[in-house]
Amino acid sequence: MFGRAPKKSDNTKYYEILGVPKSASQDDLKKAYRKAAIKNHPDKGGDPEKFKELAQAYEVLSDPEKREIYDQYGEDALKEGMGGGGAHVDPFDIFSSFFGPSFGGGGGSSRGRRQRRGEDVVHPLKVSLEDLYNGTSKKLSLSRNVICSKCKGKGSKSGASMRCPGCQGSGMKVTIRQLGPSMIQQMQQPCNECKGTGESINEKDRCPGCKGEKVVQEKKVLEVHVEKGMQHNQKITFPGEADEAPDTVTGDIVFVLQQKDHSKFKRKGEDLFYEHTLSLTEALCGFQFVLTHLDNRQLLIKSNPGEVVKPDQFKAINDEGMPIYQRPFMKGKLYIHFTVEFPDSLAPEQCKALEAVLPPRSSSKLTDMEIDECEETTMHDVNNIEEEMRRKQAHAAQEAYEEDDEMPGGAQRVQCAQQ
Repeated sequence: MFGRAPKKSDNTKYYEILGVPKSASQDDLKKAYRKAAIKNHPDKGGDPEKFKELAQAYEVLSDPEKREIYDQYGEDALKEGMGGGGAHVDPFDIFSSFFGPSFGGGGGSSRGRRQRRGEDVVHPLKVSLEDLYNGTSKKLSLSRNVICSKCKGKGSKSGASMRCPGCQGSGMKVTIRQLGPSMIQQMQQPCNECKGTGESINEKDRCPGCKGEKVVQEKKVLEVHVEKGMQHNQKITFPGEADEAPDTVTGDIVFVLQQKDHSKFKRKGEDLFYEHTLSLTEALCGFQFVLTHLDNRQLLIKSNPGEVVKPDQFKAINDEGMPIYQRPFMKGKLYIHFTVEFPDSLAPEQCKALEAVLPPRSSSKLTDMEIDECEETTMHDVNNIEEEMRRKQAHAAQEAYEEDDEMPGGAQRVQCAQQ
């Protein structure tokens, strides 16, 4: 990774937190941290924020490589990743490395050595609208890591391990090279000797069950219950079913529902929308049709006697929408959106027949003289008005751009604006 060397910022804060000079030795740092950490430990009534700051300062200054970066560039360089972080330090881990997990009296501290939490495993789960309407169960087979039962997650037959000599137990290797007066190269990657674990196990002592990996793979079948009324992107969580790892709180397996499009119905919250096209005769004279619902019930949909349905009209049926999540006996509305299909043309005799039964035309009639004074026009079909407006706007913008380019002195005005 290449980048400009960051500007120098405050590089004395960590020394002030520990109460030591910048020339302090490693032994001085240890003594200062030990004394201040005991005083500020939360389980002994200390200040949690101060306790956290002490751990942050000691974690950086006790690492020669990070200390050198801090002394040269300050805290900002560490936050940008040059020294491998320090932003996610667990203060209780550092404290336990000095005093052990039992500090605090009695049978051990109420906190002890805090375990880090494993990552959650997230899987998308495709479901149909019928699944969300009726509810369903799906069985899914997954592979995951579990603690090796033979070595109980130690990785060795004897249960012993040693600090990796390649990374000094950190699990990461960071190298920084100065490429020039204002350029640096920083590379950070997991230690290849211990695969990022920070531990090294003797080859002859490795557990035969997991080959020193501490975990083995197992297959597990999970039954996912999709309840009525669940939503798109809703999560179904299986706590503690993700990959296991030593000294780690196992994360969760999370399924995220992904609703597939339906050919007939659209969902908006608790309501359903259904599109239906009527002929002009049906819209004017009445209609009936059968609607197959998401649970395969047959609903008879019909107009009232003498009712006229207008184009783009909506009608609603109560309690035929989506079931409400965790209240499945309550449902939203089913909205039917009517489109009226008009004939392309009518024969003269059909026009006369319709005029005989439809309301009369407007009473205002133009005289021949008034018509002669008017200019004739020709109309054309517009199939998509939005698309036509977009084309017109794009054309107008292009014309304005070309006109600006052709104006005398145009280039000169641009040049002046840039100065």
